[in-house]
Amino acid sequence: MTAPARHPQADAPLAQRLWLYQAERFPLLKTSILLAVFSSASISVSAQLAARPLPPFVTFAFIWLVTVIIFFQMRACDEWKDFEDDRRFRPERPIPSGLVSLRLVLGLAGVGGLIALGLTASVSTALILPLAFVWAWLALMTFEFFAPDWLKARPFLYLVSHMAIMPLIDLFVTAAEWLPAGFSPPQGLWLFLLLSFTNGCVLEIGRKVWAPGSEREGVETYSALLGPRRAAWVWLTLCGFAWLLLAGVGHFVGALFIVAGPGLLALAAIGWVARSFIAEPTPARQKKVDTTAGLWVFVCYCLAGFAPLLKHWMAA
Repeated sequence: MTAPARHPQADAPLAQRLWLYQAERFPLLKTSILLAVFSSASISVSAQLAARPLPPFVTFAFIWLVTVIIFFQMRACDEWKDFEDDRRFRPERPIPSGLVSLRLVLGLAGVGGLIALGLTASVSTALILPLAFVWAWLALMTFEFFAPDWLKARPFLYLVSHMAIMPLIDLFVTAAEWLPAGFSPPQGLWLFLLLSFTNGCVLEIGRKVWAPGSEREGVETYSALLGPRRAAWVWLTLCGFAWLLLAGVGHFVGALFIVAGPGLLALAAIGWVARSFIAEPTPARQKKVDTTAGLWVFVCYCLAGFAPLLKHWMAA
């Protein structure tokens, strides 16, 4: 076990320490941009599936802020859940090294919850129920569904149980559009929710497909479990399934070709990155897999949420 070393900035002002923390554990700018696309595309898809006009801008803004808070809460819960493993195997991380305290991070997540509750109620008090479902599932995830050893011994069931929060978040986000208009989700929304689940798996596996020389004790990766090449094939297969779901969403919103065509080009780029890593799994190519996973998800939501709108605006 490696003894924790004190972080060199542990005595810096709080604002500076929080800035360093977010840069490493919750990159705010990148995360906010991705979640802005995710949340606005989700609301847009819901409106298009139901052939309704888009809700007001304030709905987009408030739901985006709530989504950012939810993802920060997920990070905070991971910090609590992984504290002992981080202390033993990753002592350089901000919390075990003393840059910030676990209590501070959890406290910020709690304050964020109060803000999220207020923003959600401002959009619609009925939205509090799907938000509660998200928080309930997050609590179960944090406690590993009260069967941590059993679940960790089954890594793919672990993946499914944790990625199930993604369609729950998307159900909450899309409900900001369809709940005020009635209590029935629009036809075809299930495809978009399944796309969110699949893309969550794409991100999670993509960031844990490592080159052999990058593996380290105490870090569970899919490349260590399956071997780097097989893990890359699993990742590529998931991207292919995500494309099929994306095409299905495009069909339901009446914009199959404008969604599926560019998506297929993006999938081809994904295939090139995956095959490159399979041919030679190096740390540089590992990083490309991780980066490309995020870009793929970004492209998926842009195409699903905004390409049909562009088509309709051009036809008007």
